[in-house]
Amino acid sequence: MDDVVISVQHVSKKYSKSLRKSMLYGIADIGRNSLGLRSHSERLRSYEFWALDDVSFEVKRGETIGIIGPNGSGKTTLLKLINGIFWPDKGKITVKGRVGALIAVGAGFHPLLTGRENIYVNGAILGMNKREVDQKFDSIVEFADIGDFLDAPVKHYSSGMFVRLGFAVAVHCEPEILLVDEVLAVGDMEFALKCYQIMHQVVKRGTTILLVSHSTSTIREMATKGLYIDHGKTKFLGSSDDATDIYTNDILEYRAAQLQTSATAQRGNLEKARLASVKFFDKYWKEVSCIECGDELNIAIECDINEQLRMPIFGVNFYDNRGFSYCANSQYERVSLENLSPGRFRIKINFPHLYLPFNSYLCSAIVAEESTLNLLDWHDKRYKFIVKRAKDSRGYLKLPHSWEAEKISTRETEDQGGDFHGS
Repeated sequence: MDDVVISVQHVSKKYSKSLRKSMLYGIADIGRNSLGLRSHSERLRSYEFWALDDVSFEVKRGETIGIIGPNGSGKTTLLKLINGIFWPDKGKITVKGRVGALIAVGAGFHPLLTGRENIYVNGAILGMNKREVDQKFDSIVEFADIGDFLDAPVKHYSSGMFVRLGFAVAVHCEPEILLVDEVLAVGDMEFALKCYQIMHQVVKRGTTILLVSHSTSTIREMATKGLYIDHGKTKFLGSSDDATDIYTNDILEYRAAQLQTSATAQRGNLEKARLASVKFFDKYWKEVSCIECGDELNIAIECDINEQLRMPIFGVNFYDNRGFSYCANSQYERVSLENLSPGRFRIKINFPHLYLPFNSYLCSAIVAEESTLNLLDWHDKRYKFIVKRAKDSRGYLKLPHSWEAEKISTRETEDQGGDFHGS
């Protein structure tokens, strides 16, 4: 228990959707508290909602916890509660150690003061005295790298410059606990890389980090544990890999559902042929709705042929949220299915390794005769399928490859070669 530096127990926080109601409720609560009465903060009033609802977790010294979730899920509210900016309406938060927080761009900066002056102001807010700031001033300025703007009022700073200066001060206060919100996404790539490098050094010193980010790759690389929050509730708490996988799958499911809602079925000459179904199977021919990138996939198209077809054509198209992604088409691939007589047929398509990037897809199926322009039946974006990130992959796409180490010289050979003089 001594190793636990942050304890969040059954914490809830509510807000009001109406500014007027929020002010009235605040005045009423202050009045009741001044009279020694309860403010009934555990109940929702008109226009109120739970930004956080019964969230519990513990963070041990030296751990890095990645907090993920969609916009409005309560991630930033949680950091502000841990930092003491707000008080929870229910539950208890215990924090042990000096906290350095980078929650909002420019938080703690006075717009009329220069960057130089704000280093001292922000340092004082984070618990450093003037002597400490003096000792670390040059290092802070070098890390922020904002050039001549150091002596300009920060109201003229870009959002990226705010982040540079704010992060530089936060990490140099040598906090025992560092709270970092998505603000690093505002900075340029070079500075973000520098931030992540110094965060790795901070972790080695035993600093505890709570990192909010929409970047699942950042969470997987930086965090030892992941906290997935959705609509103010804890949806998952565990390894960062599992947390990001569950979060990604939920996003893909949501996107696919949105696309499928607007999908329509297109019909052609149903008298000749009618598509019955499209089903997806894994390598064991077990029906599935998702596979990992690189796994085997089998697709079975069932079609009722009512009249004999000359040069029948079948196809399946995959669409992600950006549009057309991949097509498997018997005509394009010069596959001859010969003349099909009346009856029900099952057309099988085998992908030994499906290397589509991890995403959610809507799939269309067609049956045509002689040309894809002569559609007989078309199920447009009627079927949903998900490709998950491969467990041992860090990118969007897993590709087959091999590694080999080949010795091409020895140090002795290089030395001899260096001493060689031709005649």
